[in-house]
Amino acid sequence: MGKVLDEALIYEILSVVEEIPEGTVASYGQIARMIGREGNSRLVGKVLSMAEYYGKYPCHRVVNHAGRLAPGFPEQKMLLQEEGVKCKANDCVDMKQYQWKE
Repeated sequence: MGKVLDEALIYEILSVVEEIPEGTVASYGQIARMIGREGNSRLVGKVLSMAEYYGKYPCHRVVNHAGRLAPGFPEQKMLLQEEGVKCKANDCVDMKQYQWKE
């Protein structure tokens, strides 16, 4: 992934994440489409897993296409709830209600 993932791409992804409004979520694939890299949702996930090295970004507002929270990120649900985003009984965000309409 070394050639694909450079600083410019990292900051391009993080700048989109920074724009996600409070109280909404975006999917990894949605972010990939927004930067012109449709089909690279895993790349977005990889960048978000390293985001703390680049500053403070609202990565908790990014979920998978079905609204599933990120594995290994136990604080995500609490952070979303503090912003008014509720999870369904299966602990997934209701994408119809909370997805960012960019």
